[in-house]
Amino acid sequence: MTTNVVEQPASHAGSMQEKLISRESYAAIDKWIAKYPAENRQAAVIPALHIIQNANNGYLTRVLMDELAQYLGMPEIAVYEVASFYSMFEHKPVGKHKISICTNISCMLLGSEEILKHLENKFGIKPGQTTPDGKFTIKEVECLGACVGAPMCLIGREYHEHLTPEKIDAILEKLD
Repeated sequence: MTTNVVEQPASHAGSMQEKLISRESYAAIDKWIAKYPAENRQAAVIPALHIIQNANNGYLTRVLMDELAQYLGMPEIAVYEVASFYSMFEHKPVGKHKISICTNISCMLLGSEEILKHLENKFGIKPGQTTPDGKFTIKEVECLGACVGAPMCLIGREYHEHLTPEKIDAILEKLD
């Protein structure tokens, strides 16, 4: 379920009475919190960030992370550290389809640079950019843990391996 969330200035975050994170998102976060001992609710930070990001059109805002920190009972900086360390979290709007291209050693040796250049030429954008129609974002990532299928990418939450320019074109044609 996608819920649009409006960014609020950080200076107003503490005084806001209405929460920005939806009830549905809180319910999903609570399911993750329940998997850990009560004193370790902060352990749910990664799945909670995924839930919030998915509900906010694919990216996190500072205000949302601040609200999550308060909910999990952890310092705001600790949430920022997690959200900025992992490449799966975004801090600005992304396209409907985020294409994360692995350029680590295995993928690089087997042609990920060719795939990346192909996508840059196809869409007219560089990594970190989104097509003008808002449909695609290209992201260069270090490792997605599927070296045996190199070169590979992640589109949304789906892995695509043994890529060639032709194979990625066929995959992209099937996306709405």
